[in-house]
Amino acid sequence: MERLNSIFSVFSEFAWGLPLLILLVGGGLYLIIRSQFLPFRYLGHAIKVLRGKFDDPNDSGEISHFKALTTALSSTIGMGNISGVALAIAIGGPGAVFWMWISAVIGMSTKFFTSSLAILYRGKDSAGELQGGPMYFIVEGLGKNWKFLAIMFSFFGMLGALPVVNVNQLKQAINDIILIPNGVEVNLTTNLIIAGVLVIFTSIVVLGGLKRISNWASKMVPSMVVLYFILVLIILVVNFSEVPKYLAMIVTDAFNADYYPKDKPFLGGVLGALILHGIKRGAFSNEAGLGTAAMAHGAAKTNEPIREGLVAMLGPAIDTLIVCTLTALAILVTGVWETTNTNGVSLTAAAFQSAMPGFGQYLLMICVFVFSVSSLFSYAYYGNKCLSFLIGAKRKHYYNYLYIASIILAATTDFKAMINFIDGVFALMAIPTMTATLILAPKVIRASKIYFNKLKSEN
Repeated sequence: MERLNSIFSVFSEFAWGLPLLILLVGGGLYLIIRSQFLPFRYLGHAIKVLRGKFDDPNDSGEISHFKALTTALSSTIGMGNISGVALAIAIGGPGAVFWMWISAVIGMSTKFFTSSLAILYRGKDSAGELQGGPMYFIVEGLGKNWKFLAIMFSFFGMLGALPVVNVNQLKQAINDIILIPNGVEVNLTTNLIIAGVLVIFTSIVVLGGLKRISNWASKMVPSMVVLYFILVLIILVVNFSEVPKYLAMIVTDAFNADYYPKDKPFLGGVLGALILHGIKRGAFSNEAGLGTAAMAHGAAKTNEPIREGLVAMLGPAIDTLIVCTLTALAILVTGVWETTNTNGVSLTAAAFQSAMPGFGQYLLMICVFVFSVSSLFSYAYYGNKCLSFLIGAKRKHYYNYLYIASIILAATTDFKAMINFIDGVFALMAIPTMTATLILAPKVIRASKIYFNKLKSEN
């Protein structure tokens, strides 16, 4: 186990070097400046599009703007917010949250461009079905000479879509919230039993394609989001006097890195390492610049690329600026980040238990379960699309077997190994996505001018 942890740690550190930070953050800043802050100037219009004001049933695509956004958010709102934020604070302290905010603001512009491109350059798979996503806008927008980038994205996207962090954190939540408090000894056998149950359930969903299960989950997720919001707000109300203090600390601690391990410098110092840590956790939370969300938004029923880009832009704002901030404050105001050695979902559970003794962690467990199960659908969709691009639509179902097998690995492996694996893979997904996006950015800006000029003339 230690060897696996070490391998994935080296892999993550190698992938998240200075070149990637320049590409992801520098590239995102370039897109903001190059577009003259265009996405942010049309937030109101984005909300109108999301509400369905411009929906046309005759447009190409499969799902509405709203469903495209909720599909993308279903893989990020949940464990990325519950365990990712906890990990950010456990390692980097309150200051890490500030760099997650910066990642989200930059990510809003990045998602505008990647998702606009996903519609602007849709392609057809081997079955003749219209598809969107980085692999298609690379080939359709840049030409076949750039196909190696599309292959790179699809290969690492296939690995990045494996539900290893979700399953690992669901297993940890079951152990820490249900089994251990009730005197059950947690070992390899209990973890394998949990993995077995999840394998059976996932097999029914992924292999059997039972629509009623996915319909049930899609109806449950919004209610779980509401429940999670209410629970976090209760924690903040109970500890309201601490909220201003920690909001200020998030900003001030962003520049001193007192809590970050001194043995992991980056860019010549510990502050650089804290910034990198916050950016990584932000990317894990909102997936901006990675390309996964572009696959969901590429299926939107629209013939206007800019509309979908504006809707996609709302994702990081909802996911990181709102949900992650609420989770971070819940962890900070209860003080559990300083009094416990737990990490990931267990740290968030400790915050809920501290504020609502006796039942808080069980309500969180319900949210974690539904979030984890719902994400199984969206991640499987992403992975199937990636394999379909690589070996053809008729053979994309083979991905389901890899997907299910990864559940056993995730349930029996340390959290650090799984998060390092996903961090590294996400980094390698970002390279082709951001490279193509930066090259094709002028096309999006040109399409934006045409779209907004047309909008003004109609009004």
